[in-house]
Amino acid sequence: MSQIFEPKQWGIPEIDELSDSLYHFWYRFKDCFKSKTRDTSECAYTYMRGLLTMERQRNYANLARRIIAAEADGQNIQQFMSDSPWSSQKVFKQIQQEIIARPALAGGVLILDESGDEKAGSQSAGASRQYLGRFGKVDLGQVGVGLSYYQAGTWSLVGAELFLPEHWFDEAQAKLRKRLNIPVERVFATKIELGLQLIKQTKAQGLLFEVTLADAFYGRSGPFRVSLAELELIYVVDIPSAYQVYLTPPVTGIPETPAGKIGRPFSQWQVLNEVLPVEVRTLTAQTLWQTVEIRSTERGILHYQCASQPVWTITDDGTVRQETLLLWQGPHDDEPSFCLSNSAAETATLARWRAWRYFVERTFQDNNSELGWNELQARKYSAWMHHTALTALSLWFINTLKLDWRQHCPPDPTLLEQFELEQLPALSVANIRELLKAVMPLKQFSPEQARRLIVRHFVNRARSTRSRLRQQRNPLPPQPLGSLI
Repeated sequence: MSQIFEPKQWGIPEIDELSDSLYHFWYRFKDCFKSKTRDTSECAYTYMRGLLTMERQRNYANLARRIIAAEADGQNIQQFMSDSPWSSQKVFKQIQQEIIARPALAGGVLILDESGDEKAGSQSAGASRQYLGRFGKVDLGQVGVGLSYYQAGTWSLVGAELFLPEHWFDEAQAKLRKRLNIPVERVFATKIELGLQLIKQTKAQGLLFEVTLADAFYGRSGPFRVSLAELELIYVVDIPSAYQVYLTPPVTGIPETPAGKIGRPFSQWQVLNEVLPVEVRTLTAQTLWQTVEIRSTERGILHYQCASQPVWTITDDGTVRQETLLLWQGPHDDEPSFCLSNSAAETATLARWRAWRYFVERTFQDNNSELGWNELQARKYSAWMHHTALTALSLWFINTLKLDWRQHCPPDPTLLEQFELEQLPALSVANIRELLKAVMPLKQFSPEQARRLIVRHFVNRARSTRSRLRQQRNPLPPQPLGSLI
């Protein structure tokens, strides 16, 4: 007969007060959703409940019907999300402050990355044909730059900004920018510039992190790495395999112009000691690899093959910088990967830092697959920012539950010995959403409510068709030429 385990043995407390926990959590953030004249914070509570308990189709109308009442049309939620002036940055700042207030989360890592979603049309803020990393292709879509924080088994989205391609700031797009609530003070900024802004804001808030991580799109940028160093931040950033470095220090300067040279004198810097750069992928054959234990996972101990060595790079103005090249290869990787860091830490430390970049993928995955970050249908910039902030807030709520339960209802340590494990399974976002759905069930339509809901759809469709037919039967008369001048 199999043994019966109690939920508390696995760190799952009683959940009778789980709905109260969400309410009290929302109440802490209530002031983030108030404007000078209106308090729209109830809409934030409703929206969070929808993100946390609905499985799909989290549009405004459906969310209102399943959370508020069958007769609700979602107009107030649409206004709250698309047009209300509350600040998404205020939400992110309070999330950061709550992380700071938990000593167990101090000294983590800050991870910069981006997430893209496909769009059916070009009339959504920032929509353009661009690379969508989540799909691995160039397509019409929106791209958001996001900042994730990881420490002690907890990953959270602590900052985000919607990328607006340069053509969105053309004069021809002025009316569209206004219609989509793009701030008038917003100017074109590259993804790298947006990422640096988010990092600076987070550092200014006082969030203590040990190292900054980013993928090769950001890491290959010399100015990006220099900016992080000027902020006195340690970084470990990926670079492409064809990235060039120097194995011995180059000497740079403006060469002396030979006497009698025809034309202008030399004015651009050059490498003067004839040291040649090499592509980092050429270094793998001569590398002495070492096995590094990265972390314990539910599938066992994760090991990487790693190596590091000092290298030199040259900035755009000819300044020579010494950095550390990290080479690493995971157990399932076909080819090695490469990173640069401004730290002289041991190889094992650099490798463990780099491995934490995995948790930005977990952050985006939980936000998308569990909390509906990728389900937004609204076109306005403000709707994207508000939706992203509330998605991040929902993930932080789940994190606070896991942290509090871990402290007040820890798993039975004898389970480790019983199952011969080094680490017990951890509560996931999906697990806690199941608990929330049990104590906060969605409203179910009665047969009569379902019939009336379909009638309302028919009425709306009939009115829309009638309007189009009237326009066809009574087109606007052609305007006199003088009225167009």
